Amino acid sequence: MRWEGISEFVSVAESESFTRGAKVLGISTAQVSRQISALEKRLNIKLLYRTTRKVSLTEEGRVFYQHCRSVLDGLDAAEQAVSNLQSKPQGRIKLTAPVTYGEQQLLPLINDFMGQYHDIEVTAFLSNQKIDLIEGGYDLAIRIGKLSDSTMMAKKLSQRTNFICAAPSYLDIHGTPQNLGELGQHNCLLGTRDYWHFIDVGKIKENPNISGKATGQKSSVERNLRVSGSIQYNSGYSLVDAALKGLGIVQLPDYYVQKYLTSGELVSLLDDYREPEESIWAIYPHNRHLSPKIRLLVDYLSEHLV
Repeated sequence: MRWEGISEFVSVAESESFTRGAKVLGISTAQVSRQISALEKRLNIKLLYRTTRKVSLTEEGRVFYQHCRSVLDGLDAAEQAVSNLQSKPQGRIKLTAPVTYGEQQLLPLINDFMGQYHDIEVTAFLSNQKIDLIEGGYDLAIRIGKLSDSTMMAKKLSQRTNFICAAPSYLDIHGTPQNLGELGQHNCLLGTRDYWHFIDVGKIKENPNISGKATGQKSSVERNLRVSGSIQYNSGYSLVDAALKGLGIVQLPDYYVQKYLTSGELVSLLDDYREPEESIWAIYPHNRHLSPKIRLLVDYLSEHLV
């Protein structure tokens, strides 16, 4: 009896919903509710606050969740360790990723992966919208940049760099910007946002030391700079094409422009202001992070993504 209600409680705590928690476990919402109510009665502790819109943990519930999560992870690890001795990874993986990154970088690697592991099946949905993994029944998501969902497991796979660049033909006519302020004099080719992201390196802050000599370090601040131009597309490919045809300056990730920078068809600009590399992550629900097929795919992507 000590195990009854534990899985249900953890699932609801992680999904913040009885309905979503039940969906993860593949049982009815009523059964989940009964099991958790019985668990609270057995412990004589209220574990969850319930409202019509949200389910949240009580202070006692947070403590109990931490221990229950560790216990379930240990049980999963024990079962998987035995299973791995007798079986090979198999089954379906459902994942989501950003559209262009998925098309250019991710899915070609997954095709290579599928060529090696014939008992694994993959369903991929590419979207630039942030998708609820629990609600959508996803095993895995690829996300770029800062992570906000602390209820998921995460592993860094790679990183990307955003470049400011333009064609030599544009620069020959309009000149080359030397600092961020000069971007206002240029035609900037916009994507879905009307600002670009930079690191603005400030002047050295001088402080006299004991000997009387000035010492200091340059300060750098992340900065969003509003830019404007005659083109705004929600297509990276179209923005690259416009830049190659000398229509303006563009800011795009490396996987759009790297080959053109290498060939000289585009020129990198304002490198001193380039923002730090953004991390590319694999995120996945707690209850799936020990699956051999998920671990195998994540490790494969981590090894082969550049």
